[in-house]
Amino acid sequence: MKINIESKLPNVGTTIFTVMSSLAVQHNAINLGQGFPDFVMDEKLQDLVYEAMRQGHNQYVHMNGLPLLRERLSEKFKLLYNADVDPETSITITPGATYAIYTALTAILQPGDEVILFEPAYDSYIPNIEINGAKAIPIPLEFPEYKINWERVKEKINQKTRAIIINSPHNPSGAVIDEADIVALKKILEGNEIILLSDEVYEHLIFDSKKHLSILKYPDLMERSFISFSFGKVFHCTGWKLGYSVSSPALMKEFRKVHQFNCFTCNSPMQVAIAEYLKNPENYLSLASFLEKKRDYFAEKMKGTAFRAIPSYGSYFQLYDYSAISEEPEIDFAKRLVSEYGVAGIPVSAFYKSAVDHKVIRFCFSKKESTLDAAVERLKMV
Repeated sequence: MKINIESKLPNVGTTIFTVMSSLAVQHNAINLGQGFPDFVMDEKLQDLVYEAMRQGHNQYVHMNGLPLLRERLSEKFKLLYNADVDPETSITITPGATYAIYTALTAILQPGDEVILFEPAYDSYIPNIEINGAKAIPIPLEFPEYKINWERVKEKINQKTRAIIINSPHNPSGAVIDEADIVALKKILEGNEIILLSDEVYEHLIFDSKKHLSILKYPDLMERSFISFSFGKVFHCTGWKLGYSVSSPALMKEFRKVHQFNCFTCNSPMQVAIAEYLKNPENYLSLASFLEKKRDYFAEKMKGTAFRAIPSYGSYFQLYDYSAISEEPEIDFAKRLVSEYGVAGIPVSAFYKSAVDHKVIRFCFSKKESTLDAAVERLKMV
């Protein structure tokens, strides 16, 4: 018997990350595509997990997350952003930041709503919007700086606009939002009830003495925002799939209504370990310089290739322009890079709904130096 299901995501197939990772395995390529480190995470944090398990922290914790962990996060927000965030009513621990984004959208969207986002965009945004019966309104960032054109945002806002999604440091470009962006954003949100979703998973991975302008810094924006963070990205343990959402009490109440009937609660020993780890601010304050050195190491090596770097000010990623090498579409070039040269990257056109093609490919530099060395030697032959 054939069972027919009307797909809620009829236009979604296999993601580019799966495609490129499969090709990397097939061709024994060095994978600089997907955003995960290949080096060992901090052994101190590993030891804290083992200790938490040995001490018996292996059963359910509170639905909203381990209370001590939420308290430590509140302390961190005060230290970094001078933000007063109630750990009881405004912070929820989640199984990753993507889950936090999905849950926030599910809590606020009704069929027919519109959500403005900026492309190139993390590939979960549009499916998350569409599965909730809403419509994604993509606005392209201005190439090659990947800046937001706020005049275009004004043009797209109407009575159906329910939310705007921003992402800084930005995936895939590494661009960061500045004070002028915050001023423009505040002006656009004056006098309406549009909700802001701020994706800040690379919060601590910001370079060149730039400051991360978290929405937590701005109480008027915070009141209408869901802000998503990732422990996995910043602490180099992406497989833990652990993150958190921060919002005003009124919005978080709606978030938790969805959360309680989905995952309900998250991994216990990891939460206990991270709560202890956060006692020492240096464990997150040192992250930026650590990744900046990797970015610089990779960039210096890449000067020996025909690829041209587009500045990255944060995240795990650096974009490279290959127009001096080939006029091939990005997806074709990326596939050939794997099959002929043994290096996997991600075509940036995959981060656009309409596959905008600027002849740019994304590489992940959050790797061991030996991995980056081997990849660059192969890229020199392109």
